[in-house]
Amino acid sequence: MITETEIKKERAILAGLSAASMDARERSTDVSMDELAALVETAGGETAAMLIQQRPSPDPRSFIGDGKVREMKELIEANDCDLAVFDNELSPSQMRVLGEELGVKVLDRSGLILDIFAQRARTREGQLQVELAQYQYLLPRLTGMWTHLVRQTASGGSSPIGTRGPGETQLETDRRHIRRKIQKLEEELSEVRRVRGTQRRRREKNAMPMVCLVGYTNAGKSTLLNCLTGADIPANDRLFDTLDTTTRRLKIDETTEILLSDTVGFIRKLPTHLIEAFKATLEELSYADVLLHVIDLSNPEWEEQARVVDELIVQLGAESTPRLRVYNKCDRYFGILPHGEDVVCISAKSGEGAETLIRKLSEMLGRGKRHVNLVIPYPSAGLLDTLNREAAVLRTEYTEEGIECEAVVSADLFGRVKAFIPGYVEPKEDWE
Repeated sequence: MITETEIKKERAILAGLSAASMDARERSTDVSMDELAALVETAGGETAAMLIQQRPSPDPRSFIGDGKVREMKELIEANDCDLAVFDNELSPSQMRVLGEELGVKVLDRSGLILDIFAQRARTREGQLQVELAQYQYLLPRLTGMWTHLVRQTASGGSSPIGTRGPGETQLETDRRHIRRKIQKLEEELSEVRRVRGTQRRRREKNAMPMVCLVGYTNAGKSTLLNCLTGADIPANDRLFDTLDTTTRRLKIDETTEILLSDTVGFIRKLPTHLIEAFKATLEELSYADVLLHVIDLSNPEWEEQARVVDELIVQLGAESTPRLRVYNKCDRYFGILPHGEDVVCISAKSGEGAETLIRKLSEMLGRGKRHVNLVIPYPSAGLLDTLNREAAVLRTEYTEEGIECEAVVSADLFGRVKAFIPGYVEPKEDWE
Protein backbone atom coordinates (compact mmCIF):
# COMPACT_ATOMS: atom_id res chain seq x y z
CA MET A 1 0.00 0.00 0.00
CA ILE A 2 1.46 3.41 -1.03
CA THR A 3 1.31 6.07 1.67
CA GLU A 4 1.22 9.82 1.02
CA THR A 5 4.99 10.09 1.58
CA GLU A 6 5.64 7.29 -0.93
CA ILE A 7 3.79 8.85 -3.87
CA LYS A 8 5.71 7.91 -7.00
CA LYS A 9 7.66 10.74 -8.59
CA GLU A 10 7.15 11.32 -12.30
CA ARG A 11 10.17 10.09 -14.24
CA ALA A 12 11.31 12.24 -17.15
CA ILE A 13 13.57 11.85 -20.14
CA LEU A 14 15.24 15.11 -21.18
CA ALA A 15 16.13 16.05 -24.73
CA GLY A 16 17.85 19.04 -26.26
CA LEU A 17 18.88 20.18 -29.71
CA SER A 18 22.06 21.97 -30.71
CA ALA A 19 21.55 23.00 -34.33
CA ALA A 20 23.98 25.09 -36.36
CA SER A 21 21.10 27.22 -37.67
CA MET A 22 19.93 28.16 -34.15
CA ASP A 23 21.08 31.23 -32.21
CA ALA A 24 24.03 30.22 -29.99
CA ARG A 25 22.06 31.11 -26.85
CA GLU A 26 19.14 28.87 -27.85
CA ARG A 27 21.27 25.77 -28.42
CA SER A 28 21.26 23.05 -25.80
CA THR A 29 24.51 22.41 -23.93
CA ASP A 30 25.53 20.16 -21.02
CA VAL A 31 25.05 23.18 -18.72
CA SER A 32 21.54 24.01 -19.97
CA MET A 33 20.57 20.32 -19.74
CA ASP A 34 21.81 20.12 -16.14
CA GLU A 35 19.72 23.22 -15.43
CA LEU A 36 16.71 21.54 -17.06
CA ALA A 37 17.24 18.51 -14.79
CA ALA A 38 17.24 20.88 -11.79
CA LEU A 39 13.98 22.41 -13.04
CA VAL A 40 12.41 18.93 -13.31
CA GLU A 41 13.50 18.21 -9.72
CA THR A 42 12.01 21.55 -8.58
CA ALA A 43 8.73 20.59 -10.29
CA GLY A 44 8.68 17.35 -8.26
CA GLY A 45 9.99 14.90 -10.86
CA GLU A 46 13.22 13.00 -11.42
CA THR A 47 15.43 12.63 -14.47
CA ALA A 48 15.86 9.11 -15.80
CA ALA A 49 17.95 9.91 -18.89
CA MET A 50 19.00 12.82 -21.08
CA LEU A 51 20.22 13.20 -24.64
CA ILE A 52 21.41 16.02 -26.91
CA GLN A 53 20.87 15.87 -30.67
CA GLN A 54 23.25 17.54 -33.16
CA ARG A 55 21.65 18.60 -36.45
CA PRO A 56 22.19 21.33 -39.08
CA SER A 57 18.65 22.61 -38.34
CA PRO A 58 15.56 21.54 -36.36
CA ASP A 59 13.31 18.96 -38.02
CA PRO A 60 10.07 20.83 -38.94
CA ARG A 61 7.93 17.82 -37.99
CA SER A 62 9.52 16.22 -34.92
CA PHE A 63 12.18 18.84 -34.00
CA ILE A 64 14.92 16.25 -33.31
CA GLY A 65 14.40 13.91 -36.28
CA ASP A 66 12.70 10.51 -36.58
CA GLY A 67 15.79 8.48 -35.60
CA LYS A 68 16.23 10.35 -32.33
CA VAL A 69 12.49 10.09 -31.63
CA ARG A 70 12.75 6.27 -31.90
CA GLU A 71 15.76 6.31 -29.56
CA MET A 72 13.79 8.44 -27.08
CA LYS A 73 10.83 6.05 -27.24
CA GLU A 74 13.13 3.11 -26.40
CA LEU A 75 14.61 5.03 -23.45
CA ILE A 76 11.11 5.95 -22.22
CA GLU A 77 10.01 2.29 -22.27
CA ALA A 78 13.28 1.04 -20.71
CA ASN A 79 13.18 3.60 -17.87
CA ASP A 80 9.40 3.58 -17.26
CA CYS A 81 9.13 7.33 -17.96
CA ASP A 82 5.92 9.36 -17.75
CA LEU A 83 7.24 12.56 -19.29
CA ALA A 84 9.46 13.91 -22.08
CA VAL A 85 10.90 17.39 -21.47
CA PHE A 86 12.64 19.40 -24.21
CA ASP A 87 15.23 22.07 -23.44
CA ASN A 88 14.10 24.13 -26.45
CA GLU A 89 10.85 25.84 -27.42
CA LEU A 90 8.60 23.50 -29.42
CA SER A 91 5.97 24.58 -31.92
CA PRO A 92 2.39 23.40 -31.24
CA SER A 93 2.53 20.92 -34.15
CA GLN A 94 5.91 19.50 -33.01
CA MET A 95 4.54 19.04 -29.50
CA ARG A 96 1.51 17.18 -30.89
CA VAL A 97 3.63 14.90 -33.14
CA LEU A 98 6.07 14.10 -30.33
CA GLY A 99 3.22 13.30 -27.93
CA GLU A 100 1.73 10.85 -30.45
CA GLU A 101 5.09 9.24 -31.31
CA LEU A 102 6.45 8.94 -27.76
CA GLY A 103 3.18 8.01 -26.06
CA VAL A 104 3.87 10.21 -22.99
CA LYS A 105 3.18 13.79 -21.96
CA VAL A 106 5.53 16.24 -23.73
CA LEU A 107 6.66 19.56 -22.25
CA ASP A 108 9.12 22.16 -23.48
CA ARG A 109 11.24 24.38 -21.20
CA SER A 110 8.61 27.14 -21.14
CA GLY A 111 5.83 24.74 -20.16
CA LEU A 112 7.97 23.29 -17.36
CA ILE A 113 8.82 26.74 -15.96
CA LEU A 114 5.13 27.69 -16.06
CA ASP A 115 4.26 24.52 -14.14
CA ILE A 116 6.80 25.40 -11.42
CA PHE A 117 5.47 28.96 -11.24
CA ALA A 118 1.92 27.61 -10.83
CA GLN A 119 3.11 25.49 -7.87
CA ARG A 120 5.03 28.31 -6.20
CA ALA A 121 2.73 31.37 -6.55
CA ARG A 122 1.12 32.16 -3.19
CA THR A 123 -0.28 35.69 -3.39
CA ARG A 124 -3.30 36.61 -5.51
CA GLU A 125 -1.07 38.80 -7.67
CA GLY A 126 1.40 35.99 -8.31
CA GLN A 127 -1.43 33.60 -9.18
CA LEU A 128 -2.93 36.15 -11.61
CA GLN A 129 0.42 36.54 -13.35
CA VAL A 130 0.96 32.79 -13.67
CA GLU A 131 -2.59 32.26 -14.97
CA LEU A 132 -2.10 34.96 -17.61
CA ALA A 133 1.19 33.43 -18.76
CA GLN A 134 -0.38 29.96 -18.93
CA TYR A 135 -3.26 31.16 -21.11
CA GLN A 136 -0.85 33.03 -23.42
CA TYR A 137 1.21 29.83 -23.69
CA LEU A 138 -1.88 27.66 -24.28
CA LEU A 139 -3.61 29.79 -26.92
CA PRO A 140 -1.44 28.84 -29.95
CA ARG A 141 -1.28 25.21 -28.75
CA LEU A 142 -5.01 24.49 -28.74
CA THR A 143 -5.13 22.91 -32.21
CA GLY A 144 -5.09 19.15 -31.97
CA MET A 145 -4.79 19.00 -28.18
CA TRP A 146 -8.18 17.30 -27.84
CA THR A 147 -10.22 15.65 -30.57
CA HIS A 148 -13.38 17.53 -29.59
CA LEU A 149 -11.72 20.82 -30.54
CA VAL A 150 -11.99 20.10 -34.25
CA ARG A 151 -15.67 19.19 -34.10
CA GLN A 152 -17.58 21.39 -36.55
CA THR A 153 -20.93 22.65 -35.38
CA ALA A 154 -23.54 23.94 -37.82
CA SER A 155 -27.09 25.18 -37.95
CA GLY A 156 -28.36 22.45 -40.25
CA GLY A 157 -27.38 19.78 -42.73
CA SER A 158 -26.19 16.34 -41.73
CA SER A 159 -24.40 17.32 -38.52
CA PRO A 160 -24.60 14.70 -35.74
CA ILE A 161 -27.24 15.17 -33.06
CA GLY A 162 -26.05 17.53 -30.33
CA THR A 163 -23.56 19.38 -32.53
CA ARG A 164 -25.91 21.79 -34.30
CA GLY A 165 -25.31 25.32 -33.11
CA PRO A 166 -23.55 28.60 -33.82
CA GLY A 167 -21.74 27.49 -36.95
CA GLU A 168 -18.13 27.60 -35.70
CA THR A 169 -15.64 25.00 -34.56
CA GLN A 170 -15.25 24.16 -30.90
CA LEU A 171 -11.65 25.31 -31.35
CA GLU A 172 -12.77 28.83 -32.28
CA THR A 173 -15.15 28.88 -29.29
CA ASP A 174 -12.31 27.87 -26.95
CA ARG A 175 -10.00 30.46 -28.48
CA ARG A 176 -12.55 33.20 -27.90
CA HIS A 177 -13.03 32.00 -24.32
CA ILE A 178 -9.27 32.10 -23.66
CA ARG A 179 -8.91 35.54 -25.25
CA ARG A 180 -11.67 36.81 -22.93
CA LYS A 181 -9.84 35.27 -19.95
CA ILE A 182 -6.57 36.92 -21.04
CA GLN A 183 -8.31 40.30 -21.37
CA LYS A 184 -9.88 39.94 -17.90
CA LEU A 185 -6.55 38.94 -16.32
CA GLU A 186 -4.78 41.88 -17.99
CA GLU A 187 -7.43 44.22 -16.57
CA GLU A 188 -6.96 42.77 -13.07
CA LEU A 189 -3.19 43.12 -13.36
CA SER A 190 -3.49 46.74 -14.53
CA GLU A 191 -5.44 47.35 -11.32
CA VAL A 192 -2.55 45.75 -9.39
CA ARG A 193 -0.18 48.16 -11.18
CA ARG A 194 -2.42 51.09 -10.27
CA VAL A 195 -2.37 50.11 -6.58
CA ARG A 196 1.42 49.63 -6.73
CA GLY A 197 1.73 53.08 -8.34
CA THR A 198 -0.21 54.62 -5.44
CA GLN A 199 2.02 52.82 -2.92
CA ARG A 200 5.10 53.94 -4.84
CA ARG A 201 4.03 57.60 -4.82
CA ARG A 202 3.44 57.32 -1.07
CA ARG A 203 6.97 55.93 -0.63
CA GLU A 204 8.42 58.74 -2.76
CA LYS A 205 6.54 61.29 -0.67
CA ASN A 206 7.95 59.70 2.47
CA ALA A 207 11.41 59.78 0.83
CA MET A 208 11.99 56.07 1.53
CA PRO A 209 14.41 54.66 -1.07
CA MET A 210 13.58 51.37 -2.78
CA VAL A 211 16.33 48.78 -3.28
CA CYS A 212 15.60 45.61 -5.32
CA LEU A 213 17.47 42.31 -5.15
CA VAL A 214 17.83 40.82 -8.62
CA GLY A 215 19.81 37.87 -9.90
CA TYR A 216 19.80 34.44 -11.44
CA THR A 217 17.54 31.89 -9.81
CA ASN A 218 19.12 30.25 -6.75
CA ALA A 219 21.84 32.93 -6.48
CA GLY A 220 20.98 33.52 -2.80
CA LYS A 221 18.70 36.59 -2.91
CA SER A 222 16.29 35.37 -0.20
CA THR A 223 19.20 34.32 2.03
CA LEU A 224 20.68 37.82 1.62
CA LEU A 225 17.32 39.45 2.48
CA ASN A 226 17.18 37.31 5.64
CA CYS A 227 20.80 38.16 6.47
CA LEU A 228 20.32 41.93 6.15
CA THR A 229 16.83 42.36 7.63
CA GLY A 230 16.46 39.41 9.99
CA ALA A 231 13.43 38.28 7.96
CA ASP A 232 12.40 34.64 7.97
CA ILE A 233 11.79 34.11 4.25
CA PRO A 234 12.09 30.45 3.15
CA ALA A 235 15.45 30.12 1.37
CA ASN A 236 15.99 26.66 -0.09
CA ASP A 237 18.59 25.35 -2.50
CA ARG A 238 16.23 24.99 -5.46
CA LEU A 239 15.29 26.94 -8.56
CA PHE A 240 12.43 29.48 -8.38
CA ASP A 241 11.94 29.14 -4.64
CA THR A 242 10.78 32.78 -4.52
CA LEU A 243 8.01 33.97 -6.84
CA ASP A 244 6.05 36.51 -4.82
CA THR A 245 7.85 39.76 -4.08
CA THR A 246 8.78 40.19 -0.41
CA THR A 247 9.63 43.66 0.94
CA ARG A 248 11.24 44.48 4.29
CA ARG A 249 12.50 47.68 5.94
CA LEU A 250 16.23 48.09 6.58
CA LYS A 251 18.00 50.94 8.37
CA ILE A 252 21.35 51.46 6.66
CA ASP A 253 22.60 54.50 8.62
CA GLU A 254 21.47 57.10 11.18
CA THR A 255 19.42 59.04 8.63
CA THR A 256 18.34 56.50 6.01
CA GLU A 257 15.82 53.67 6.10
CA ILE A 258 15.16 51.74 2.90
CA LEU A 259 12.67 49.22 1.53
CA LEU A 260 14.49 46.07 0.39
CA SER A 261 12.58 43.86 -2.09
CA ASP A 262 13.30 40.28 -3.08
CA THR A 263 12.20 39.49 -6.65
CA VAL A 264 11.71 36.36 -8.77
CA GLY A 265 14.97 34.87 -10.05
CA PHE A 266 15.88 35.06 -13.72
CA ILE A 267 16.92 32.14 -15.90
CA ARG A 268 18.23 31.66 -19.43
CA LYS A 269 15.58 31.06 -22.11
CA LEU A 270 12.89 32.61 -19.88
CA PRO A 271 9.65 32.64 -21.92
CA THR A 272 8.84 36.11 -23.30
CA HIS A 273 5.19 35.95 -22.27
CA LEU A 274 6.32 35.07 -18.74
CA ILE A 275 8.37 38.28 -18.55
CA GLU A 276 5.34 40.17 -19.86
CA ALA A 277 3.05 38.55 -17.29
CA PHE A 278 5.45 39.33 -14.43
CA LYS A 279 5.95 42.98 -15.35
CA ALA A 280 3.54 44.01 -12.57
CA THR A 281 6.13 42.65 -10.12
CA LEU A 282 9.28 43.30 -12.10
CA GLU A 283 8.36 46.88 -13.02
CA GLU A 284 9.52 47.74 -9.48
CA LEU A 285 13.03 47.38 -10.93
CA SER A 286 12.68 50.46 -13.14
CA TYR A 287 11.47 52.53 -10.16
CA ALA A 288 14.14 51.28 -7.74
CA ASP A 289 16.80 53.69 -6.51
CA VAL A 290 19.43 50.91 -6.56
CA LEU A 291 19.53 47.33 -7.85
CA LEU A 292 21.56 44.77 -5.91
CA HIS A 293 22.59 42.25 -8.59
CA VAL A 294 23.28 39.05 -6.61
CA ILE A 295 25.70 36.69 -8.39
CA ASP A 296 26.51 33.13 -7.24
CA LEU A 297 30.30 33.23 -7.42
CA SER A 298 30.56 29.50 -6.61
CA ASN A 299 28.77 28.59 -9.86
CA PRO A 300 31.22 27.91 -12.73
CA GLU A 301 28.70 29.60 -15.08
CA TRP A 302 28.41 32.81 -13.02
CA GLU A 303 29.61 35.08 -15.85
CA GLU A 304 26.97 33.72 -18.27
CA GLN A 305 24.29 33.94 -15.56
CA ALA A 306 25.23 37.57 -14.84
CA ARG A 307 24.98 38.35 -18.58
CA VAL A 308 21.47 36.81 -18.74
CA VAL A 309 20.34 38.98 -15.80
CA ASP A 310 21.91 42.14 -17.29
CA GLU A 311 20.05 41.53 -20.58
CA LEU A 312 16.72 41.01 -18.80
CA ILE A 313 17.23 44.20 -16.76
CA VAL A 314 17.61 46.09 -20.07
CA GLN A 315 14.51 44.31 -21.43
CA LEU A 316 12.55 45.51 -18.38
CA GLY A 317 13.66 49.12 -18.92
CA ALA A 318 15.81 49.37 -15.78
CA GLU A 319 19.23 49.73 -17.44
CA SER A 320 19.70 53.31 -16.15
CA THR A 321 19.09 52.32 -12.49
CA PRO A 322 22.32 52.37 -10.41
CA ARG A 323 23.56 48.83 -9.80
CA LEU A 324 25.72 47.25 -7.12
CA ARG A 325 27.11 43.82 -8.05
CA VAL A 326 26.97 41.54 -5.00
CA TYR A 327 29.12 38.42 -5.40
CA ASN A 328 27.59 35.85 -3.05
CA LYS A 329 29.04 32.56 -1.71
CA CYS A 330 32.55 34.04 -1.82
CA ASP A 331 33.55 31.62 0.98
CA ARG A 332 33.16 28.80 -1.58
CA TYR A 333 35.23 30.51 -4.29
CA PHE A 334 38.93 29.80 -4.79
CA GLY A 335 40.72 32.48 -6.74
CA ILE A 336 41.04 36.25 -6.95
CA LEU A 337 37.77 37.79 -5.82
CA PRO A 338 36.14 40.42 -8.09
CA HIS A 339 36.77 44.00 -7.01
CA GLY A 340 35.81 47.50 -8.08
CA GLU A 341 33.90 50.61 -7.01
CA ASP A 342 30.39 49.14 -7.23
CA VAL A 343 31.34 45.58 -6.29
CA VAL A 344 31.13 43.76 -2.96
CA CYS A 345 31.89 40.12 -2.07
CA ILE A 346 29.81 38.46 0.65
CA SER A 347 28.57 35.21 2.12
CA ALA A 348 24.85 35.72 2.77
CA LYS A 349 24.74 32.47 4.76
CA SER A 350 27.47 33.41 7.29
CA GLY A 351 26.96 37.19 7.15
CA GLU A 352 30.55 37.84 6.01
CA GLY A 353 30.75 41.11 4.07
CA ALA A 354 27.23 42.28 5.07
CA GLU A 355 28.54 45.42 6.81
CA THR A 356 30.59 46.34 3.74
CA LEU A 357 27.50 45.86 1.56
CA ILE A 358 25.37 48.16 3.76
CA ARG A 359 28.13 50.79 3.78
CA LYS A 360 28.46 50.71 -0.02
CA LEU A 361 24.69 50.85 -0.39
CA SER A 362 24.56 53.88 1.91
CA GLU A 363 27.27 55.57 -0.19
CA MET A 364 25.38 54.87 -3.44
CA LEU A 365 22.12 56.25 -2.08
CA GLY A 366 23.91 59.23 -0.60
CA ARG A 367 25.80 60.23 -3.76
CA GLY A 368 24.99 63.87 -4.42
CA LYS A 369 22.89 64.16 -1.24
CA ARG A 370 23.70 66.56 1.62
CA HIS A 371 22.77 66.48 5.30
CA VAL A 372 21.83 70.07 6.23
CA ASN A 373 20.62 72.08 9.22
CA LEU A 374 18.48 75.04 8.15
CA VAL A 375 16.89 78.04 9.80
CA ILE A 376 14.00 79.14 7.55
CA PRO A 377 12.50 82.60 8.24
CA TYR A 378 8.71 82.57 8.58
CA PRO A 379 8.18 84.67 5.38
CA SER A 380 9.89 81.79 3.49
CA ALA A 381 7.95 79.04 5.29
CA GLY A 382 6.66 77.72 1.93
CA LEU A 383 10.09 76.10 1.50
CA LEU A 384 9.17 73.64 4.26
CA ASP A 385 6.42 72.23 2.04
CA THR A 386 9.01 71.70 -0.75
CA LEU A 387 11.32 69.93 1.71
CA ASN A 388 8.54 67.64 2.89
CA ARG A 389 7.80 66.73 -0.74
CA GLU A 390 11.29 66.37 -2.14
CA ALA A 391 13.64 65.60 0.76
CA ALA A 392 13.94 63.47 3.88
CA VAL A 393 13.01 65.81 6.74
CA LEU A 394 14.47 64.46 10.00
CA ARG A 395 13.47 67.19 12.45
CA THR A 396 11.35 70.37 12.46
CA GLU A 397 11.20 72.90 15.30
CA TYR A 398 9.50 76.31 15.45
CA THR A 399 11.55 78.99 17.27
CA GLU A 400 11.60 82.78 17.54
CA GLU A 401 14.28 83.03 14.83
CA GLY A 402 12.33 80.84 12.36
CA ILE A 403 11.77 77.19 11.51
CA GLU A 404 14.75 75.00 12.39
CA CYS A 405 14.86 72.05 10.05
CA GLU A 406 17.24 69.09 9.70
CA ALA A 407 17.02 67.29 6.35
CA VAL A 408 18.83 65.19 3.75
CA VAL A 409 18.52 66.94 0.37
CA SER A 410 19.48 66.20 -3.22
CA ALA A 411 22.14 68.19 -5.07
CA ASP A 412 19.41 70.10 -6.98
CA LEU A 413 17.52 71.02 -3.83
CA PHE A 414 20.71 71.97 -2.00
CA GLY A 415 21.17 74.90 -4.36
CA ARG A 416 17.76 76.25 -3.30
CA VAL A 417 18.20 75.84 0.47
CA LYS A 418 21.90 76.66 1.04
CA ALA A 419 21.05 80.34 1.71
CA PHE A 420 19.27 79.19 4.89
CA ILE A 421 22.24 77.27 6.33
CA PRO A 422 23.62 79.40 9.22
CA GLY A 423 27.21 80.48 8.50
CA TYR A 424 27.30 78.79 5.07
CA VAL A 425 30.10 80.07 2.81
CA GLU A 426 30.20 79.13 -0.88
CA PRO A 427 33.46 77.14 -1.49
CA LYS A 428 35.89 78.83 -3.82
CA GLU A 429 37.04 77.25 -7.05
CA ASP A 430 40.78 76.52 -7.47
CA TRP A 431 41.17 79.40 -9.93
CA GLU A 432 39.58 82.00 -7.62
